[in-house]
Amino acid sequence: MNENVVYDAIVVGTGITGGWAAKELCENGLKTLVLERGPMVKHVEDYKTMNDDPWDYPLKGELSRSEKEKYQKQLRVGWAPREDVKHFFVNDLEHPYQETKRFDWIRGYQVGGRSLTWGRQSYRWSDIDFEANKKEGVAVDWPVRYNDIAPWYDKVESYIGVSGEKLGLKQLPDGQFLPPMELNCVEKELQQSMGTNFEDGRLLTIGRAAHITENTTNFEGRGPCQYRNRCWRGCPFGGYFSSNSSTLPAAERTGNMTLRPNSIVYEVVYDDAQKKATGVRIIDAETQEKIEFKSKIVFLCASAMASVGILLQSKSKTFPNGLGNNYDEVGRNIMDHHYQLGASAKVDGHLDKYYKGRRPNGFYIPRFVNLDEKTKRTGFLRGFGYQGGAGRSNWSEMVAELGYGKALKEAVLKPGGWEIGMTGFGEMLPYHDNRVTLSKDKKDQWGLPQLDFDVEFKENEKNMREAIKEEAVAMLKAAGFRNAKAYDRETGPGLGIHEMGGARMGHNPKNSVLNKHNQVHGVPNVYVTDGSFMTSANCVNPSLTYMAFTVRAAIHAAEQFKQHKFS
Repeated sequence: MNENVVYDAIVVGTGITGGWAAKELCENGLKTLVLERGPMVKHVEDYKTMNDDPWDYPLKGELSRSEKEKYQKQLRVGWAPREDVKHFFVNDLEHPYQETKRFDWIRGYQVGGRSLTWGRQSYRWSDIDFEANKKEGVAVDWPVRYNDIAPWYDKVESYIGVSGEKLGLKQLPDGQFLPPMELNCVEKELQQSMGTNFEDGRLLTIGRAAHITENTTNFEGRGPCQYRNRCWRGCPFGGYFSSNSSTLPAAERTGNMTLRPNSIVYEVVYDDAQKKATGVRIIDAETQEKIEFKSKIVFLCASAMASVGILLQSKSKTFPNGLGNNYDEVGRNIMDHHYQLGASAKVDGHLDKYYKGRRPNGFYIPRFVNLDEKTKRTGFLRGFGYQGGAGRSNWSEMVAELGYGKALKEAVLKPGGWEIGMTGFGEMLPYHDNRVTLSKDKKDQWGLPQLDFDVEFKENEKNMREAIKEEAVAMLKAAGFRNAKAYDRETGPGLGIHEMGGARMGHNPKNSVLNKHNQVHGVPNVYVTDGSFMTSANCVNPSLTYMAFTVRAAIHAAEQFKQHKFS
């Protein structure tokens, strides 16, 4: 690589948004350098555990005690890392951060980022969400509305492939859907019960998931989901959307992309005389060499907290406290979603029924509170939804403690009874004092300041959590399921892995960092399109919204570039 080359654009990060930024900029003719702090992961070729089975590992996939020491914070999520996927999660000893208050920062540093391990749930926002801050006097108003983003939702859904069912709900707009996956018999029983026993419009549908569910040639080499449910290892069929299987190959096909892994971006270079960014500085993760790359446009897509860290480290005479931070807004208003609480129950009957394959998706119950006067609740603003599923329980329940011999061998071949559970995802409000800063004394192995989190759930969130548990139990009991119990595991913000905020969009540079096109106020050739731009959180999985905003911003940047606005 020639360091003296001035690229048309630099994209920082290769995850959900970085892949999209690369694709759109390259397809619009911009010579684009894409930087990733982690190692290369090639689609299919580098999915080294994609076909492994539990018996291929000494502990059936569980980490040994010594390995768990390396992933102390990543393991807070409960379901990862495991032996088959630990290489897609960071080693916490090698990548530390500070917690003034508990914050569960779950990360993956590799080409593709967390697009390899995301939950693939894909939901649109509505104007109920974009207008909530203004109507309720919370934080600042979004500078966009649903109609501004709807065409970009269309484009993203059509390209990545989202399976789902159209519902006609005002709080959850329909999209461009592939055929939905099927609910099983117990989930259908709950679905029917909800329609009979509740009058507030609540309903159950199959999750809207970024999985191809039909044989088609519309997805450029990707094939349909094989129902293996081994998605987080990397899918050799391309059945689910990831940067590695989709957007990065599309960018590469243009001939306009240069991809450089092992490149830790720590600063956006700002020229005080020209009043614009001129590129980025990196540390090579393998050689420790510091290098500066030049470009006319910079896209920060490093993930919300990482991009905030880069902005805070990007200091100049014009921005002594970090790029875009003259009004102390960078790093504030950090949000996540409620997670690790809900309810479960036993289900009698249906013992003559089972299901085919391992569906990599569950059911979804859209938000049904605080939508209008009829559904208004006291004690908290905003709302929540649920994700869940039903299945035949572990065979061990069918084995008597003293079972042995022929009886034992027969028992282990029989599936147990049905169980059902649901997890609540609730909205967290944007609080100005929920923030991340650069540590004053703690540095990482490259000499860069660690991030320090001071973020917490407050009264609104605590009240909502109680409602989430109560309603989950009520729905399971109404269906006649047995032993319905709520659960609420210890958690901090971040564990929903939907961390967002820190460089929010807004109308006014004095109380926001970005304008309506995701450009840093006063530095129009720097775009930030990962979760840091979020002005509020909604209660749905945010990745589809990140992608829609990224495509919109990349097209805007390409148009500005062609008009020589960034020369």
